[in-house]
Amino acid sequence: MARECEICGKKAMMGNQITTRGKAKYLGGVGKKVTGISPRQFRPNLQRVRITTPNGTHKRIRVCTQCLRSGAVTRIIRVAPFKLPPLETGPEPPPMPEKSAGESATKTAPPAKGKKKKKES
Repeated sequence: MARECEICGKKAMMGNQITTRGKAKYLGGVGKKVTGISPRQFRPNLQRVRITTPNGTHKRIRVCTQCLRSGAVTRIIRVAPFKLPPLETGPEPPPMPEKSAGESATKTAPPAKGKKKKKES
């Protein structure tokens, strides 16, 4: 069939589309009211995928996304996936100079902007 997964057989199924009005109670309303129910069709998410058959040939089939994600079908890899080159370890950076205890205590923070001191009179 046209709209059916060729691996698991998943196909379209019937359901209802429910139309509502109003505001939900948890949002402060009086509740949602059903204004109409009409039949509709839920279709599977099918993708056209090229696969390799067991005898080695390539074939294009319709497969649902759950079969792709679960690994029931593997796609043809046309190009090898990109890989980062290995990191080259260069020379180590020179050690940071250590500060003495007296240096950090002498520095003060810059004055805050926007705040003015009141003059004492």
